[in-house]
Amino acid sequence: MGVKFHGRDSSTILYLQQSLGGRILDSHAFRGDETIVITREGLLEVFLFLKEDPKLDFNFLTDITAVDYLGKKEPRFEVVYHFYSFRAKHRLRVKVGVSEEDPIVDSLVPLWKGANWLEREVWDMFGIRFLGHPDLRRILLYEEFKGHPLRKDYPVNLCQPLVPEREVKGTFVDQRSHNKLMQLKQQFSAKS
Repeated sequence: MGVKFHGRDSSTILYLQQSLGGRILDSHAFRGDETIVITREGLLEVFLFLKEDPKLDFNFLTDITAVDYLGKKEPRFEVVYHFYSFRAKHRLRVKVGVSEEDPIVDSLVPLWKGANWLEREVWDMFGIRFLGHPDLRRILLYEEFKGHPLRKDYPVNLCQPLVPEREVKGTFVDQRSHNKLMQLKQQFSAKS
């Protein structure tokens, strides 16, 4: 894959191209929307640079998501990261291609603790694994759910296994439900 640069790149992207060299496969900047596409290899080092370089200072990971390009391009998936620098007040989108045969990227939890839930959501919806994640399990769907529903080849008519309702003790929801039940019992006993 050859390196492609589109339009007039911003000073941030030009700085990244000088600093990261061959790790940037593609880039574009349009009306303040700055995007780079990087290689999967050495991902943590690139993100550490984005976070710790004083000129960039991307100290806030705002989101992680993915895109499924089934039948449109290779690699099939892209993991998309969104960063913000509070000091410099600029944003950056970073895309990483992930193949269908090996849908794994490094976890960013060691750099940004907030990546934990974001990566779990991408795993749950797209089936992309995050190497080194401390607790990679479903976050939106139940554990017995089959497949990953945001993949383009997910069968929309698939019947999922039914699981028994689980009692959740000691949680806020459980306590609130208990309190509501007690209120209803008191109301009905007062009317009798």
